[in-house]
Parts: sequence; structure tokens; C-alpha cells
Amino acid sequence: MTTPPLAQFPGQQAQAARDVNTASLCRIGQETVQDIVLRTMEIFQLLRNMQLPNGVTYHPNTHQDRLGKLQEHLRMLSVLFRKLRLVYDKCNENCAGLDPIPPELIPYVEDESSKLDDRMANQMRATSEERREVLEVNKKLKQKNQQLKMIMDQLRNLIWEINSMLAVRS
Repeated sequence: MTTPPLAQFPGQQAQAARDVNTASLCRIGQETVQDIVLRTMEIFQLLRNMQLPNGVTYHPNTHQDRLGKLQEHLRMLSVLFRKLRLVYDKCNENCAGLDPIPPELIPYVEDESSKLDDRMANQMRATSEERREVLEVNKKLKQKNQQLKMIMDQLRNLIWEINSMLAVRS
């Protein structure tokens, strides 16, 4: 029993084309954008290193070499932009039938880690409240100590004056 050639199974070819899903297309698009940025930086580097023909003698071979590199980078940049356009169109085609879901309608599912996070947050909240109360009590204590010090100073001055009056009388 022989297996028929692949050309007789058009469904397999279509399946292979569908294997490239939207997520992988997005990754390919991201890599293409990174390549575009890299090529553009290389083009600017080449342009920065080129000398302007302002009366300075230059070597035609060097100029032609740099010009060739620049043209190659520009051609490659054009190819990358065409590739990015194809990826963009394919992604839009794949997502055309999808209804966008507003983020507020996506249900939130709690798991155990979020419950632990809630407990930790409650403990931290309680700890911060206690700390705030301690700071508040310390502040009031300092104020009371300041008032007591003023009263003690006044009493000391009063006793000093009484003692000096008694000393003058005798």
C-alpha cells in the first residue's frame, strides 16, 4: 500500500498555513520591527561616518563602498517594511471576526495566592495602623513632657523668688 503524494491532500497544506497563529505572527512582527530599528541605526551610523564632499579629496573606492553598503541597507529596510505590512495584514485578517472584549467585562478569578496576598495586606494594614498609633502617642507624650518641664521651670523660679524674698527680710 503506497501513500499518495502530498499534492493530493490540499487540506494538509491549508492546515500548515493555519499553524502560524496570530500570536506567532505578532512575535514575527515584533522581531521584524526590531530588525527595522537595527537597520535604521546602521544607516544613521553609515551616514554619520560619511564625509561631505566639501572640497576635501576623497577616495572614490571608499565612497563607492559606503554608497553600496547604504543602498544595501536601504533595500533590506524596504524588504523588512514589506514583510511587516504582510504580517500586519495577516494579523488583521485573522482578528477580523473577533469581537473586542472590554477589559472590565473579563471576569476576575481568585486563586489561593490572591487570598494570601489579601491576608498579607490586612496584616500590613494592621501593622501600619499600630505604628501610626504608637507615633501619635509618642507625639502626645513629648508634648506632655514639654508642658511638665515648663511647669517645673516656673515652680523653680517661684521657689527661687520666695527664697530670695525671705533672705532679704532676715
